[in-house]
Amino acid sequence: MNVFDFAMEKEEESRKFYEKLAAAARTNELKTIFNLLAESEREHHEHLAALKAGTDSRRAESVVLERARDELGKIVGEAVPETILAEDQDGYGHAIKAEEESIRLYEELAEKEQNVSAAGILKRIAEEEKHHLEVMENIYEFVESPRTYLAWGEFGNLKEY
Repeated sequence: MNVFDFAMEKEEESRKFYEKLAAAARTNELKTIFNLLAESEREHHEHLAALKAGTDSRRAESVVLERARDELGKIVGEAVPETILAEDQDGYGHAIKAEEESIRLYEELAEKEQNVSAAGILKRIAEEEKHHLEVMENIYEFVESPRTYLAWGEFGNLKEY
């Protein structure tokens, strides 16, 4: 199985899942967060497609991915969006957990991969996922920041933007 195809499939499933969460969200703020996360997944999918186009397909072939394919559903989440939002009011914890699980999976696959080139690509995708996690954290922080400001004189914990 091609490493990029696997990663792009994961990104597409994640995008669809965030769109379902956006549709199930009860507030405009949550809809905004999940729509931004879905858009971020779409952009990440396009980035992976560009990387795939610039890589010899033989270098990206993996045998361990076929066995790991079942874990894809576990990461993206098989739970119903309404259930997730009932348990995690803003759904953010679920999104972060899914991203962290993705990183863990790619790092483990890279360690098990026998094809050195494919292992390198898996490590690179893990790094991309770390960057994507940072983007997700920034999106959430940006959307939440209007509700978390200081209205009085102690400004010692302000972050630089």
